[in-house]
Amino acid sequence: MTQKIIVLDRDGVINEDSDDFIKSPDEWIPVEGSIEAIKRLKKAGWIVAVATNQSGIKRGYYSRQTLSSMHQKFIDLLDGETIDWISYAPYLSEDDSPARKPATGMLQSIEQRFNCDLNGVPMVGDTLADIQVALAKSMQPYLVKTGKGERTLATGDSRLKEIPVYENLHAVVEALLA
Repeated sequence: MTQKIIVLDRDGVINEDSDDFIKSPDEWIPVEGSIEAIKRLKKAGWIVAVATNQSGIKRGYYSRQTLSSMHQKFIDLLDGETIDWISYAPYLSEDDSPARKPATGMLQSIEQRFNCDLNGVPMVGDTLADIQVALAKSMQPYLVKTGKGERTLATGDSRLKEIPVYENLHAVVEALLA
């Protein structure tokens, strides 16, 4: 495959995160620089896929329709650029779903959709689950300090030792496009 692809987590990477969940389009606020970073990737010809755990659906905090409205707000902010794929897992950790990160189901769906292998492909996240799933698929994980990133770093987890850490998605994209 000659076209470059990147996989992004959503909450904490693209938009601000909350321990109380992002439950409406009004609460969906982009992280500073994230929309511009995605626009730059798209203008440079990259495929941009999103893989996001959304247990708030199963918890009853918001509906699939509300999630769709949040994603429409996101797409509208891209001013004509597009997100190529959004996968979400509405499950709880205890559901043991193969779709929910750190399981690889969402990444497998991205591979199937784009007929590609994600080996070596960049994945940007802010949680240990994001890092774990990227490593499970032999991707190149990047940790951002936004969202739960600082908390993730504070765990001192040994898997983080070799993972590049950036301030935010904008900084990751600047490095990738340099």
